[in-house]
Amino acid sequence: QVQLVESGGGSVQAGGSLRLSCAAYGLASSMYSMGWFRQAPGKEREAVAAIAGDGATSYADSVKGRFTISKDNAKNTLYLQMNSLKPEDTAMYYCAADSRWKLLLSPAREYSYWGQGTQVTVSS
Repeated sequence: QVQLVESGGGSVQAGGSLRLSCAAYGLASSMYSMGWFRQAPGKEREAVAAIAGDGATSYADSVKGRFTISKDNAKNTLYLQMNSLKPEDTAMYYCAADSRWKLLLSPAREYSYWGQGTQVTVSS
């Protein structure tokens, strides 16, 4: 019954910004850990940012200071504000959710629910 739907991806030049959204259905975001992951062709899926049900956040070192994860519990919607984008940020970005508490940024295998992804392409 849980469904995650990402949107907001696109093509942008280096230094630009994008805001990704993830609409969650069938879950209360206030009760779930949620996160953003990304995967480039031929590479492992990596954790980008995560937010706990209570709002605590964590980030990959590569995006600290540039990306901000947030959520609107009333709308069950997760966001990823991406600023100062770099070509190495190019990837398919996925929204994920899990009912279990997570201390820090957890790997993809720890998440139960996934969206289909939205492509982010950053050109130089």
